[in-house]
Amino acid sequence: MSASTPLPTSPLRGRLLRTLTAATAFTALAAGLAACGDDSDSSSPAADSRPSGVVTIGQESNGAAQQTDIKAAEVASLHAELPAAVAKSGKLIIGVGALPAGSAPLNYIGSDQKTLTGVEPDFGRLIAAVLGLQPELHNSTWENLFVGIDSGKTDVGFSNITDTEERKKKYDFASYRQDNLAFEVLKSDGWNFAGNYRNLAGKTVSVGAGTNQEKILLEWQQKLKGEGKKLTIKYFPDNNSTYLALDGGKIDAFFGPNPSIAYHITQDAKSPNATRNAGKFSGAGESLQGLIAATSKKGNGLAKPVADAVNYLIKNGQYAEWLKAWNLSNEAVASSQINPPGLPITNS
Repeated sequence: MSASTPLPTSPLRGRLLRTLTAATAFTALAAGLAACGDDSDSSSPAADSRPSGVVTIGQESNGAAQQTDIKAAEVASLHAELPAAVAKSGKLIIGVGALPAGSAPLNYIGSDQKTLTGVEPDFGRLIAAVLGLQPELHNSTWENLFVGIDSGKTDVGFSNITDTEERKKKYDFASYRQDNLAFEVLKSDGWNFAGNYRNLAGKTVSVGAGTNQEKILLEWQQKLKGEGKKLTIKYFPDNNSTYLALDGGKIDAFFGPNPSIAYHITQDAKSPNATRNAGKFSGAGESLQGLIAATSKKGNGLAKPVADAVNYLIKNGQYAEWLKAWNLSNEAVASSQINPPGLPITNS
């Protein structure tokens, strides 16, 4: 989950990441989201409506996405793979952990104050469509998302959940997006990270305290120090302060979760101090590409049909359309894998 990014194997990883990404939203949006989260300990269904065979991406997204209609009709062979109980119900109960305040652009209440929008709910709707099921989105707190999966009340979670070896003890995964961090710089700045920590020499970078990206940045700082080079790290109390520092040239870059940076770039695109993505890095570190995955109760039979649905969408182009609409094409995977290698238990 993948939202500040916590230490890789912590069960709080997704919740903490959402906390940081939510901070990138404008104050007015955050206030609206909070108003929708009074029942933060409940799991309530969110209404969904769409023309048959079409999924609207980015509906009520408050400018975070380019609203796009994507054709996604039922694929009979995929529907035939479903567990009998799910097929009989005609619904796919999708868990989203967006309460109380959501996390733009991942999952949040839209500008109409009622539509559950975001990268994750939209992809859940696409998967349901090609499986021939009506999506029923249940929005809850991060903790209750997993309670719903454990109890069987929720079929599958689409909520920026990171694949970890610890979680694989209880859940099956079908990967569908890279779990990335990124560097954000002013659009006028020609610097790029280019996947090499040595390119940070002489730079001043801001990062959230206590996050996974801070851990990675501190490791790079020590490596550079050992090579006789300097990386300066600065901390700010919130994202507004961080971006003021970036605008004013007090820092060269901000290192944070790729989705929240994609959101800020979109929101800031027409400002005098527009920003851009200067390079990504796996949230799992140098040795492993972190993955975001659909999460279902271990052995419930949904991992394969969901993975096959993802691969169908990849092959036929709808997957790329979905990512492009949310400005997240840099998190595309080549294929969905069932229970791929996850963040190791010892990685803490």
